[in-house]
Amino acid sequence: MSTTVLITVPEKVRASQRRRRVQGSAPDAPPPSIAPSPLAKAFGYVALIVATLYFLVPVYWLLVASSKNNRDLTSTFGFWFAEWNMGTNYDSLIGWTQGLFWRWVGNSVFYSVSAGVIGTLFAVMAGYAIAKFAFPGKKLAVGVIMAGLLMPVALLTVPLYIEFHALGLVNTVWAIIIPSAVSPFGVFLGMVFAQSSVPTELLEAARIDGAGEVRIFFTIVLRLLSPAMVTIFLFIFVATWNNFLLPLMMISSQDLKPVTLGLYGMMSYFSPDKGAVMLGSLLGVIPLIVLFFTLQRYWRSGLAAGAVKG
Repeated sequence: MSTTVLITVPEKVRASQRRRRVQGSAPDAPPPSIAPSPLAKAFGYVALIVATLYFLVPVYWLLVASSKNNRDLTSTFGFWFAEWNMGTNYDSLIGWTQGLFWRWVGNSVFYSVSAGVIGTLFAVMAGYAIAKFAFPGKKLAVGVIMAGLLMPVALLTVPLYIEFHALGLVNTVWAIIIPSAVSPFGVFLGMVFAQSSVPTELLEAARIDGAGEVRIFFTIVLRLLSPAMVTIFLFIFVATWNNFLLPLMMISSQDLKPVTLGLYGMMSYFSPDKGAVMLGSLLGVIPLIVLFFTLQRYWRSGLAAGAVKG
């Protein structure tokens, strides 16, 4: 009588990794049948190097430019340092902005975080509802969301200004937070992630156990969609941080300006200190860099979460 040995999937994976270690290849390397050729590897490395330079060279140039004065910016090599004027540029930046520069940075952080948190919560709620519930007008709602993805944000700025002026909300923080929190793209991502990451069987089991829809959403759905929420939050945060036309229309108070609008006012001066403006741009982008380095692992998993269904 023959004996059949059952090997589970994890045991097969470990056995394959042991064979690769014996053969001298990395444990997580792909099987030889699907491993890329040396030419494909070389092409991939070249593409990664080019992409890295494409994103890092402007930051390096900004660092170099922020240490120069107006004369050195035009008379010296752009990608190397000249006379070090970082301290002078910082004093000029703080002096020109009358000490409001860091307040502007704080305003940008407040607007972006508030819009990101509010917009992410509502986007996930709407996306989950569209993905998991049947209701009248569902197809129309999806169509409206898709149409919102195609509509330029700048096209809505003037109508938004008219509405907020009628409501008496112009020159308030809500004039920035509310429009920035409305994200059709976030709702679309929430819908896609909810379709692929929230099992219907799990929801039905929770309902059988007596859990209400509010409890199911906040105790189960949000946990399953946490990687997707990080992705949506980052998209809304960056869009709010980089938004210029909306604050330009809505905000007139110096104390409420974001850093983008504040630096624009500095450049509109008839003889701007460009080194100070470059330093302000460098300091103003640091929160974005810190945020991406902090949340990058959640962002990667969030991008991959909607790629596989089932």
